[in-house]
Amino acid sequence: MVPLYKPYMPPELPELENILHSGALSYGKWGRQFESALRSYIGVNCLLTTNTYAISIQIALTVLGLRPGDEVIASPMSCLASNQPLKTFGLKVIWADIDPRTGTLSPDSVRSKISPKTKLIFHNHFCGYIGYVDEINALGQEFGIPVIDDCVEAFGSKYKNHRAGDLGTDVTVFSFQTVRLPNTIDGGAIVFKDKGMYDAALLARDFGIDRSVFRDQYGEISPDCDITTPGYGGTMSELNSYIGCAQMEDIDSLLEKQKRNALNWNEKLEFDKLGNRAEIEPNYWVYGILSENKTSDMLNFREKGFYASGVHLPNTYYSVFGSKEVLPGTQEFYNKFIALPSGWWYEL
Repeated sequence: MVPLYKPYMPPELPELENILHSGALSYGKWGRQFESALRSYIGVNCLLTTNTYAISIQIALTVLGLRPGDEVIASPMSCLASNQPLKTFGLKVIWADIDPRTGTLSPDSVRSKISPKTKLIFHNHFCGYIGYVDEINALGQEFGIPVIDDCVEAFGSKYKNHRAGDLGTDVTVFSFQTVRLPNTIDGGAIVFKDKGMYDAALLARDFGIDRSVFRDQYGEISPDCDITTPGYGGTMSELNSYIGCAQMEDIDSLLEKQKRNALNWNEKLEFDKLGNRAEIEPNYWVYGILSENKTSDMLNFREKGFYASGVHLPNTYYSVFGSKEVLPGTQEFYNKFIALPSGWWYEL
């Protein structure tokens, strides 16, 4: 059966042994090179990598100045990996409803959920299908609320010919976990629109340490180097960074294969398609359709050799976020959405 997800790994990684025995395993040359490749690909300057996607979110929250008890508006129709770090940070998650045609946040619902306690809008781009960027960002500007683009599954996706990460949003977070592209086994990245926030994130990523003044002329920790900000152990290792560099060499061809599969699905299927919007170009991490008979159609695709799935459960179902909330757009979408394999590992 054709799987819905499959981790990619380049067939050859010639520097792997050298790195493992180099004695230089923590963030360094390969980390900087991976960041440079990502900046060039996306078209941004203020990007840094991290060792996990969850740490990316927590660093972003710290730099934005959020505090436990603050309210964040988020999408219930996204990966638990997106919303759980918000809860772990101590934020109160306020669910906005989604547009059942797209799987992404409804701007009208977001507006209705904004209150004086709202300190953040966390804008998930569902399964690589970009949401209503201009409308959500306009709400953030109108009410003075920062917006994070949650691109957990959306690396390489485009909105109005700009790649995710270069959409004018305050902050963007990416995941490079095993089934993403690129895949560094685990890891993430953050893009900031503001240079000052980027500089603050560099400190927060590394325990608040400014490495340029951390040690004195004898190699000892300098008493003159103060730590002024909370921080995390969030740097990506050289091993993971090197794998990321190797994957970036193949990223265009991998995404092109996924797009070809999606175009072939377009020709073969008569279902309503997800992302039927001229302004977006998904990365086709999955190929999304909307079915009036979800379970039977999902099982039919599996019988034909394609592992179909609903992917995510609405996060409103999880008691960690409080009592279950029924949102009509979310429930309608969940009842209809099916993801089909569209990945680089096969040709439809």
